Amino acid sequence: MKTINERRTIRKYSERDIPNDLLNRLLEQAERTPTMGNLQLYSVVVTRNAQMKAKLSPAHFNQPMVKEAPVVLTFCADFRRTTLWAEARDAHPGYDNFLSFINAATDALLYCQTFCNLAEEEGLGTCFLGTTVYMPQLIIDTLKLPQLVFPVATITLGWPAEQPALSDRLPLKSIVHEEHYEDYTTAKIDEYYSEKEALPENKKFVEMNNTKTLAQIFTDIRYTKKDNEAMSNGLLDALKNQGFLK
Repeated sequence: MKTINERRTIRKYSERDIPNDLLNRLLEQAERTPTMGNLQLYSVVVTRNAQMKAKLSPAHFNQPMVKEAPVVLTFCADFRRTTLWAEARDAHPGYDNFLSFINAATDALLYCQTFCNLAEEEGLGTCFLGTTVYMPQLIIDTLKLPQLVFPVATITLGWPAEQPALSDRLPLKSIVHEEHYEDYTTAKIDEYYSEKEALPENKKFVEMNNTKTLAQIFTDIRYTKKDNEAMSNGLLDALKNQGFLK
């Protein structure tokens, strides 16, 4: 059984299948996750079919593990089910707004994280795809998500066929603030990021990308202002289409 201190992002998987009974047991156990108002404002779409994975792949920048993993799970903020339940019980729901999206997205992300922890304890490997909210409309159309359902997280799932190194993490003191938020000084930034920047793999990363600093890779190459603004507009449009924004 793996512990959280051993968790790795797995992008390569064996051909070994994931039985439905195992997957469903983990998904059911994850339902013990904290949830707003005990409403469970989430749904998950299980994708095993190769053609469906191929259709989802462009939304995730054609990362190979989307097609190669035995299972792809798309976790959705879902206020539709609660809304339909309320309407069927002579109640008057008002969840077509941004606050409701945030609540449902939080529920879905918590559920996703709990599932990942449980799956990894079983020896399965996962890769969290941050690309889910980059081109959400493509995922919405592919998975036929109705109004008040929105994709917020995707993971690939399978039995690991690799043992990558553990990713580096910032020191605890860089993220914990006692009693109130204490803003970062230049000296503290230097202190907190010095170990990360000194790692041989990160120095090589800088060299390969022909930048002066590690930070420049994230601002000038990977997550640029232009791309962030364009994808933000797409995200807002998709939220409108799904009924979460007027």
